[in-house]
Amino acid sequence: QGQEKLSCNPRKENGTQVVLCELGNPMKAGARITVDMELSVSGLEDMGDAITFHLQLRSKNSPSPTNASVSVTVPVEAEAEMELRGNSLPASMVLPTSWHWVEGSRRLEDHGIKVEHVYELHNKGPGTVSGVTLSLAIPHLLGDHVLLYLLDLGTEGGMNCSRHPAFNPAQV
Repeated sequence: QGQEKLSCNPRKENGTQVVLCELGNPMKAGARITVDMELSVSGLEDMGDAITFHLQLRSKNSPSPTNASVSVTVPVEAEAEMELRGNSLPASMVLPTSWHWVEGSRRLEDHGIKVEHVYELHNKGPGTVSGVTLSLAIPHLLGDHVLLYLLDLGTEGGMNCSRHPAFNPAQV
C-alpha cells in the first residue's frame, strides 16, 4: 500500500559482494511486496558486455530448500565523449618568393619553413577509454609536387603510433 525506504547493508559473503535488505519483520502471510532497487556499481571497465546480479529471497522464519532466486543480467555500456584539439605553430606563414625547393638536399632549410602541428585528444568522460585509434590524413603531395614534407611524428602519454612511409623520405 505505502512506500517505504529500505535499509540495505553491503557485506562480503564467501568472497562475493552481497547487499542484504530487510523487507519487513513480521510479515503477514500472503503479503505481496514490490521492490525497486537502484544500484550504483563502479569499476566496470573490465567487466565485459554485461554484469549479472543474483537476487534471492530468504526467510528467517520458515526454512525452505527452494528459496526463490532469480538472475538479472544488465548490459554494460561505456560512455565517453572524445574531443580532438589541434594547433599549428606558427599559425600561418608565407614562403618568400625567392625560395626554391632543393631536390636531393639533406638540409632542413632547403625543404621549407618548419611548421609543427600539435593534436590533443581529450576524454571528456564520464567513462574511461582504451584502445582508441586516431587516424590523421595529412595531404603531403599536390599532384607530383611536395606540399608538406613530413619530417617527424612524436607522441606523449604512453600512446603508440604507426608512421606512413612518406615520413622523411630524404632522411633530412
